[in-house]
Amino acid sequence: MNSRERVRRALTFQHPDRAPRELWVLMATDMLRMDEVNAVLERFPPDITYPTAEGGWNFRQVRHHGPHVFRYGRSERARGTPYQAGGYVDAWGTPWEVGEVGVTGEVKHPPLADWSALARYAPPREMLDGANWDDVNRFCDETEQFVIAAGVNNPFERMQWLRGTEQVFTDLAWGSAELLRLRDLVHDFFMREIELWCKTNVDAIKIQDDWGAQNALLIRPQMWRDVFKPLYADYCRLIRAAGKFVFMHSDGHISDIYPDLIEVGVDALNSQLFCMDIEELARKHRGQITFWGELDRQYVLPFGTPDDVRRAVRRVRRAMDSGEGGAIAQMQFGKYDPLANIVAAYEAWME
Repeated sequence: MNSRERVRRALTFQHPDRAPRELWVLMATDMLRMDEVNAVLERFPPDITYPTAEGGWNFRQVRHHGPHVFRYGRSERARGTPYQAGGYVDAWGTPWEVGEVGVTGEVKHPPLADWSALARYAPPREMLDGANWDDVNRFCDETEQFVIAAGVNNPFERMQWLRGTEQVFTDLAWGSAELLRLRDLVHDFFMREIELWCKTNVDAIKIQDDWGAQNALLIRPQMWRDVFKPLYADYCRLIRAAGKFVFMHSDGHISDIYPDLIEVGVDALNSQLFCMDIEELARKHRGQITFWGELDRQYVLPFGTPDDVRRAVRRVRRAMDSGEGGAIAQMQFGKYDPLANIVAAYEAWME
C-alpha cells in the first residue's frame, strides 16, 4: 500500500494498513536543527507532501522530491525576507516585524487600519496570474505521496493582518459594513485561488483559520455561523465538486464548530485535541471526520518525557484510531521539542 492509497483509505474509513504519518516542522526548527529533522524524516517517511517549498505556509514540508518547487507569481508589494530578524512586507502589502529568527512575526501597522484605504485596496491577483500550475501536475505525477495544495486560504486571519486583530473584533461587535466588504474581498480572492488549485492534480486542498482560544471559541458560535461559516461552505463546495478532499486546520478550543465543519464538507480537521475533551470529540464525531493529528505541542512535546509522549499517543489512538481509518499521525516539531519525544511519538504510533 503506497502513501497516497493509505491516506485515501484513512479518509474514507477503508482500513489503511496503518495511520498515515505527517510531520509539521516549524521554520525555526528547520533552520536551526536540520540534521535532527532529516533524521526523523528518514526513519519515519511521511505519507503526505505539498507541491511547494515557497509561499504562504509557515511549515517546511517534506522534501524527498528533488528540485520540484511550485511558486506563485511575483507579488508587486512583497519585499524583504520572511523569518529573518527585522521585518518584511508580505504579498498583500502587510508589514511584519520579526524579533527572532525563524518566526513569522507580528503585524503592528496593518494597511487597512483606517477604513478610508479600503476603497483603493486590491488583493495580489498577480500571484495567481503568474503561477506555474504545470509544475504542480508534474510534481503530483512523480510522487506516490498524498499531495495537499500549498495555498493558504485563511479569510479570518488575513482580515486581521490587513485590518488589525483588535479592530476586527471591534468591527464584528459593531456589525461594521466595511468589515463585511473586506471579508468579501478576501473571500473572492481565495475562491479564485481554490478554483485554480481544483484544476490541478493535487489530492486535497487545505483551508485554515485559528478559531479557538484555550477554552472556548474566539467569538460566539452563532456569530461564526452567520459571518464565516458560509465562506468555508463555498470552499468545500468547490473542492468536493472537483473530486478532491478538504483538509482544514484551526488552533484552539473549537469543539462548538466541529459539527458545522463536518456539515459543510471538511474531510480532515487538524485541531489542538488536548485543548478539548478528546474522548468526547471521538464519541461525537468518530466516523464523521478524519482527525488530522495532533499531539499536545503546548506541554507534552516540549516539556514531557518520552513516556509522557507515548501515553499521549496511546490516548489519541484509543479514542480515535480504531483501525478502520479516520486518524492521521500528525504532529509538529517545534524549536524546543526534544528529538527523543518526536521519535517516541512515531514509535508509539507504530505499536
